[in-house]
Amino acid sequence: MQRALAEVVLLGAAGGALGCWVVFYGFSYASESLAHSLFPGLVLAAIAGLPLLFGAAPAVLVAALAIASAARIAGVGREAAVAVVVTTMFGLGALLALSPSSPPGIETLLFGDVFGVTDGDLAAAAGFAALAALALVLLHERLLAAGFDRAGASSLGVSATRADAALLILLAAGTVVAVQGLGNLLVVALFVGPAAAARQLSDRMLPMMLLAAGLATIAGIAGLYLSYYAGTAGGASVALAIVATYLLSLPLGRLRAVRRAMRVEPGATIA
Repeated sequence: MQRALAEVVLLGAAGGALGCWVVFYGFSYASESLAHSLFPGLVLAAIAGLPLLFGAAPAVLVAALAIASAARIAGVGREAAVAVVVTTMFGLGALLALSPSSPPGIETLLFGDVFGVTDGDLAAAAGFAALAALALVLLHERLLAAGFDRAGASSLGVSATRADAALLILLAAGTVVAVQGLGNLLVVALFVGPAAAARQLSDRMLPMMLLAAGLATIAGIAGLYLSYYAGTAGGASVALAIVATYLLSLPLGRLRAVRRAMRVEPGATIA
């Protein structure tokens, strides 16, 4: 339980902050695609008895290269390329998981085992949290410039393509690290749910990132306690808590929007 708490705090803080850029850049589908593309690598690592990181990292690289290659084919758009590669990779993972050589408990790769994290997993989570914090600080102005005005970013010496690439690399690294705890199917909740909730409550990027990190951490801890007392799966409980956080943010966001609409500027009259 102590390791699980440390894992969700580290991943929640880093994933929540990074998720604000993922949502802002419209990479929510990309985060799901990356997670599903990991599946065959995770299964091969489990069959070979290796740490999941050794299978997840090459799988992400293969998926990225395949998407880039497919997208360059005439008549095939980016979304179609992503869909083809993701379904192919996930289907391959399912076939490998059903093979006689697959170990028992292979379903934990889909739904995670947050209570089974090791010291190595915690070290990877801490490393990712440090990397994400440093990268987001150094790239903050560039990400803002490319995100708010892609056409005009070049005039400021900012490459929108490089900003996209940096964000996707961080997202891929976070997905590889977080898949151990939340699983292949649920890891997307970490990078989308808290950020989407924070966006309902804030219009400025820095407060939004801090709020998302806090919400992700609180939801992660709440999910672990739910799992402990209700006897439910850890990863699924954390994902459920994250979704509940987003749902709770919707009425608060609407109330905030109504209050802003009701503000009357000085000198204005009400009909």
